[in-house]
Amino acid sequence: MEKSKALLRYFSKGEIILWSSSVLLIIASFLIFDRENYLTLIASVIGATALIFNAKGNPIGQILIVIFSVFYGIISFTFAYYGEMITYLGMTAPMAVAALISWLRNPYNGNRAEVEVNSLKIGEYVFMLALTGIVTVIFYFILKAFHTANLIPSTLSVTTSFIAVYLTWRRSAYYALAYAANDIVLIILWILAALSDFSYLSVIICFIMFLVNDIYGFINWSKMQKRQQRKNG
Repeated sequence: MEKSKALLRYFSKGEIILWSSSVLLIIASFLIFDRENYLTLIASVIGATALIFNAKGNPIGQILIVIFSVFYGIISFTFAYYGEMITYLGMTAPMAVAALISWLRNPYNGNRAEVEVNSLKIGEYVFMLALTGIVTVIFYFILKAFHTANLIPSTLSVTTSFIAVYLTWRRSAYYALAYAANDIVLIILWILAALSDFSYLSVIICFIMFLVNDIYGFINWSKMQKRQQRKNG
């Protein structure tokens, strides 16, 4: 009971409303459009929970992202979205582990529930974009060899995912914007999937809620960064 009260105090009322509404909409969309793929439901709820922890800069979010990546990789395999499967199992999950280590090693003022926000220099952004270009080209040919459905948007998903996981690892507030861009790509991907299988509408709802959460994540990280910089003088 005390832990539950402490958890409620940890999150603001707005954050509790955001998480609760996200979960309720995910469950409602599952009951309306799916009712069969419980793995999708579980993954979506885990993902929404991960994002609210990530928005707080809490390493627990990265642990949940690893779990979500495994479930989402399996879901992607069922629709031959091999790009999504490879991206989440081969890149997002390992990078979430790296991010977890980075966040644990860089707590703000010793508070392990809040990571210290990092400001990257222009040179690192240039390096990141160059590395992203290389990863994108490599994955394009890999996905093409696997006859991945909707190849171009699948490749674009790899691009936005790589930028997102890189910035997450480097503790930049812009990680959330990169994930928001990735959410938009994924919404398009699963709309295309839903044209063949109506049940995938629940996945679309999931990523719409992820988009809202990632936008909030960027807003909150920006506030965290300003507060931390102000306190550090």
